[in-house]
Amino acid sequence: MPRTLLNPPQLHDPTGYGYSHVATAPGEPVFIAGQYASDETGAVVSADFATQVERSFANLRTALAAAGLGVEDVVRLGTYVVGHDRARLETVLAALHRVWGDALPAQTLVGVASLALPEMLFEVDAVAVRPVRAAGTPAPGAPAGPR
Repeated sequence: MPRTLLNPPQLHDPTGYGYSHVATAPGEPVFIAGQYASDETGAVVSADFATQVERSFANLRTALAAAGLGVEDVVRLGTYVVGHDRARLETVLAALHRVWGDALPAQTLVGVASLALPEMLFEVDAVAVRPVRAAGTPAPGAPAGPR
C-alpha cells in the first residue's frame, strides 16, 4: 500500500521513540479495537509485561489479517501502558521496531492507571487503511457483508 510517513525537519526525529509524526494513505479506513494479551477465551495469557506486549501485537496482526490487511497498512496506533516507566517504554519500543522496523506509524502512547481488566498491563488499538482498488474489485480477505 502506498503509505507515506512524514517527519518534518522542524520537529524532533520521533523514530527512536517508536513513531512517526504523520502517516497518510489513500483508501478506506479500518479501525481495530484495543487488543490485549488475551487468548481465545479472553483470558490474559501472562502477568509478564513483555509477554503481554508481544501477545497484544500478535492479536493486532490477527485482527488486521481478518480484514485482509497487514501491519504495513497501519497508519496510526494508540498504545496504553499501566504503570508506565522507562523500562516499560523500552519494552514497547523494542516491540514496535520488531513489527515495523523504521517505518513506524503515527502513535500516541498513554500511561494509564488501569485498563478494562485488572490483570491487563498493555493494550494497542490501530487505524489501518485498505488500499484503493479498481471499481468492482473486492479487497483480499474483505468480508462479504455485515455479520
